[in-house]
Amino acid sequence: MPAARPNTSDRDGEPFVEVDPTGRFGRYDDLLGAGAVKKVYRGFDQEEGIEVAWNQVRLRNFIEDPVLINRLHSEVKLLRSLKNKYIIVCYSAWLDEENTTLNFITEVCTSGNLRNYRKKHRHVSLKALKKWSKQVLEGLEYLHTHDPCIIHRDLNCSNIFVNGNIGQVKIGDLGFATIVGKSHAAHSIIGTPEFMAPELYEEDYTELVDIYSFGLCLLEMVTIEMPYSECDSIAKIYKKVTTGVKPRSLSKVTNPEVKALLRSA
Repeated sequence: MPAARPNTSDRDGEPFVEVDPTGRFGRYDDLLGAGAVKKVYRGFDQEEGIEVAWNQVRLRNFIEDPVLINRLHSEVKLLRSLKNKYIIVCYSAWLDEENTTLNFITEVCTSGNLRNYRKKHRHVSLKALKKWSKQVLEGLEYLHTHDPCIIHRDLNCSNIFVNGNIGQVKIGDLGFATIVGKSHAAHSIIGTPEFMAPELYEEDYTELVDIYSFGLCLLEMVTIEMPYSECDSIAKIYKKVTTGVKPRSLSKVTNPEVKALLRSA
């Protein structure tokens, strides 16, 4: 597929750094976020007149890691097939061979991720927490009842995105997701250590690992603290998780209804 073409401006005059091969999407220079693997820029859909997220992965950085490249391709393919109001929408994807980048266009949530949103807004009612939780669970139900079943495997508050003006949350960053067959079983260790269920470490698990992770997301929503923040290494987190030691922040939860829900997750 041809490389994305540079362009001096969109139809309103603000400069694009590049446009996609179809000319529909343009990328601005300002970053919305950056991780170990990809950068996310502000983009614009000229056809619909809406802002979007332009996700860009520089494959030359990972050319010696075919497993990672295959996983990124899988993320894009998976994202484009999903249609649920609580899952981030993917509009387009292409490989820019000239610049060795994988690009995909997704919807942009106005208020960033839930972790930062919750830190910014420290006074949130139990009613609001329940609303967010219900939406995340509905998104998980969609993934888990999808044919074939999809396990997210890396659900945490930095992978849940917020449209704060309407109180809507959406699950994103499906890069670690795996599609499993009728057995609903998967066998590789992957995810964010603080949010990983014990069975993930044992390399034999089902979609229930996402429910465990959701419980820890709820704990973070309530306490505004990362689970297991008392641990200063992955090894210490692993030891606590695999021996059934609960995160210290659980002791900060005073509402009996919330505490009961957390213990059941």
